Amino acid sequence: MSTPTQPATTGPAPEAASASESAYGYRAGRTLPLRVELVRQLKRRRTLVMGAILAVLPFVLVVAFAIGGEPDGPGDRITLMDTATASGANFAAVNLFVSAGFLLVVPVALFCGDTVASEASWSSLRYLLAAPVPRARLLASKLAVGLGLSLAAMVLLPLVALAVGTVAYGWGPLAIPTGGSLSPGTAAQRLVVVVAYTFVSQLVTAALAFWLSTRTDAPLGAVGGAVGLTIVGNVLDAVTALGHWRDFLPAHWQFAWADAVQPDPEWSGMIQGTAVSVTYALVLFALAFRGFARKDVVS
Repeated sequence: MSTPTQPATTGPAPEAASASESAYGYRAGRTLPLRVELVRQLKRRRTLVMGAILAVLPFVLVVAFAIGGEPDGPGDRITLMDTATASGANFAAVNLFVSAGFLLVVPVALFCGDTVASEASWSSLRYLLAAPVPRARLLASKLAVGLGLSLAAMVLLPLVALAVGTVAYGWGPLAIPTGGSLSPGTAAQRLVVVVAYTFVSQLVTAALAFWLSTRTDAPLGAVGGAVGLTIVGNVLDAVTALGHWRDFLPAHWQFAWADAVQPDPEWSGMIQGTAVSVTYALVLFALAFRGFARKDVVS
């Protein structure tokens, strides 16, 4: 007499526990190594396209300044954009300034929002879990690679801009719009601070995209949702009628890094921005791990 076959379940089964009991040599910590996941993501077309876009932007700005002449600010007011052609350091700072509001949001949302949802859309997510890769391990590997690629994108842009700007406008001090300048060595250190803060300020977008990626099988929905909500945050920050409520918006502090490129840097704005961004990000990351641990994976 044959025994009835038990139905397959797609709920949060204890994959790692059952595998460790039945498979000799199984180690949950060795599944889905970061190196393997990183190579997979680097080979994807969207990674190469996004890297190319960020690398080309400085060349586009150089051509624009060559065609249009020196940048001019409104009236007698001197802005960071007006100093773009003063030196390579100024050109790198301007590239970060024009990109922080939207362009750098896209790779962060793409690398963190596409990572889990794309596996679900390819119907390969359940096979990864059946390998078995513990759910927390899978999310941790994908999140680490997503954040790493996001940081790489933010480093790539100013590095290329600094090299292109130095060739086009020379190596020199960082001219400050309000007066004075920073020596090349000091300017390089401050630009490192700017990149680090820009990355921290984008953690909210990364966390939002990652959480959405664990909730949907549509990568475009996760990426587009994160970008859209980030834009909504920028719009709300422009509503001055909200008053001090804007202090709770991550977008309110995204350009606080400008205080770092002053003769006497002011850190209070960046500290507040870091606190707001990290708080939102930790909550969203926790929701992503908690929700995915209980999710029925059917794709």
